[in-house]
Amino acid sequence: MSDPAPHLLIVDDDERIRDLLRKFLARNGFLVSAARDSAHARRILSGLEFDLIVLDVMMPGEDGIALTQSLRETLTTPILLLTAKGETPDRIKGLEAGADDYLPKPFEPKELLLRINAILRRMPEPEPEHAAPKVLTMGPVRFDIDRAELMRGEDLIRLTATEVQLMRIFAEHLREPVSRAKLVEDLGRDKGQAQERAVDVQITRLRRKIETDPRQPRYLQTVRGEGYMLAPD
Repeated sequence: MSDPAPHLLIVDDDERIRDLLRKFLARNGFLVSAARDSAHARRILSGLEFDLIVLDVMMPGEDGIALTQSLRETLTTPILLLTAKGETPDRIKGLEAGADDYLPKPFEPKELLLRINAILRRMPEPEPEHAAPKVLTMGPVRFDIDRAELMRGEDLIRLTATEVQLMRIFAEHLREPVSRAKLVEDLGRDKGQAQERAVDVQITRLRRKIETDPRQPRYLQTVRGEGYMLAPD
């Protein structure tokens, strides 16, 4: 039996865009649900689980960035933001809120498809139950590489798909600097300073989850001129 098709949620207040994306993504093998605004999306999310959320930023009422920030309190589902604002600060706000990626409008549907598939490929694969856990210890925080779980004591700290991928990249290069350019490449992003800046934002968010004092990181260190390095206990 083949795996079920990934289920996507499209959230956009423009009915024409919702319908176009629903039809296009369905033709490319996805199950697609749609919501007209944040309130509608919340009702759908209360009863269904999704593999990825495509979320417009500019919506009346609660906008996409506010919804992303709220959803991140309980959900790890990948979020791809659609934004009419192409300026870097607006994109950074979305990443800081917890989005995994962003795509400025107008965009080609094929590019959206490529971004969605790239995010889904980064999602951790389920590990066999008998697999021996590999755990990184960072003070009171532990990261189980196989299970892609970050724990503080008995509490699970929610990670986005991008944060999981970053932890796994660093786990492959423990105590070795990894350049920003390589992180961009391994995350499947386009090259360029904007994407390197986006990686910086993801690192900042990750530090808040693993460091006692994110402003003076002990474990996820900056190596001047070389990049970032993970140095667990």
